[in-house]
Amino acid sequence: MEAIPLAALLPREFDPATCKLHCAVFNGEKHPIDVLANDPEEWRGWNSWRGDKNDFNRRFVFSLAQDRHDVTLWLFGGIWEVVGRRPEPQAHSYDVVPREDLMGAFVRRLYVRLALSGRQRRRTMESCLDEMTVASILDEPFTGDPFPGHDRINHTLADLQVIVSQQRPDWRIALEQMKGVYVIHDQTTGARYVGSAYGDTGIWQRWSTYAATLHGHNVGLQELLQERGEEHFRANLRFALLEFWSMRADDQHVLERESYWKEVLQARSLGYNRN
Repeated sequence: MEAIPLAALLPREFDPATCKLHCAVFNGEKHPIDVLANDPEEWRGWNSWRGDKNDFNRRFVFSLAQDRHDVTLWLFGGIWEVVGRRPEPQAHSYDVVPREDLMGAFVRRLYVRLALSGRQRRRTMESCLDEMTVASILDEPFTGDPFPGHDRINHTLADLQVIVSQQRPDWRIALEQMKGVYVIHDQTTGARYVGSAYGDTGIWQRWSTYAATLHGHNVGLQELLQERGEEHFRANLRFALLEFWSMRADDQHVLERESYWKEVLQARSLGYNRN
């Protein structure tokens, strides 16, 4: 089936020649699609930032947030009008206001397909418009990735912090009444930490502690945090479940399986477990 060109959705009164395209990508700490979904003011800041050049030198900014799983997929973040400019580089030097009358109903609902070549993420809109197509339109505004299933969790600590801060009901309901053994994998070193949730503490509550403290009160991870810092933790520590059971599972069984996985993954000798 032939793709629908994005140009077909643009309002008649909207001239692409008056607009700059802002394709926001991962900044090393946060994914733009999470910012767009969760923090309107921070997303405004992403669209008011001036780098070394005066990139937003037109009346409008057409903003897109890159999907975390597909680099050719972008979530529409609104059309912003630039109502003020200052010359300071590396600062929020643009004053922008959202134009809800221009495609406001599509914000966080419209996915655009664009295979962007090169490193430049701020371009004239007319230079890219012919390559931009409608990928999909969501029934409801995007609020974050849905719960993938217990056996498909592979998320960074930064992801987990967003999920916990939102109190995402699909994640919370799936995890709060479950015991389990989990692994935290440092993707830069390959070292692992194996932990468990048992007793009255479900996986959701245990992982919420990591979201709040970063280290979960584990000695080995506390040492790593002091050595590497918070940004390393948020970006490089990934969580997954190794095994999971209902809250009726015997605690001794959970602890035995935790010990088993510590041996299998060499989490004591080559990882961050200290017991």
